[in-house]
Amino acid sequence: MRIQPLLMLAALIGVTSVQAQSSTSNAPAPTVTPVMTQALPDYPGKEVLMLEVAYPPGGADPVHRHDAHGFVYVLEGAVVMGVRGGKEVTLSPGQSFYEGPADVHTVGRNASQDKPAKFVVFLLKDANKPPVLPAQ
Repeated sequence: MRIQPLLMLAALIGVTSVQAQSSTSNAPAPTVTPVMTQALPDYPGKEVLMLEVAYPPGGADPVHRHDAHGFVYVLEGAVVMGVRGGKEVTLSPGQSFYEGPADVHTVGRNASQDKPAKFVVFLLKDANKPPVLPAQ
């Protein structure tokens, strides 16, 4: 199963944590935990989705996109992030990363092979769209 069906299932049944499978490598996949979803009445049809993502040591995401404004804030460990056409960056606790609606998230991984990493993602998205889409 890919991240998208897992997150949609989690949202529908109220599961608090989802283990996603990394389809691009043998890297351990992250655990994605929905934190909250909030409709934005001042912006009809828009919502904010907050997720906590925990990478195990050596963990990574498959290539994907969000069709959303995505804001990442690192809580612990170090993560490497990158979008198609951009430079990879390594982020430590307290640092942030942005990806836009047209970006393809090509790199998302734990910078460490022996320590976990954790971050929060805020997605500003259309209310009826899934949070994770296949890369195009």
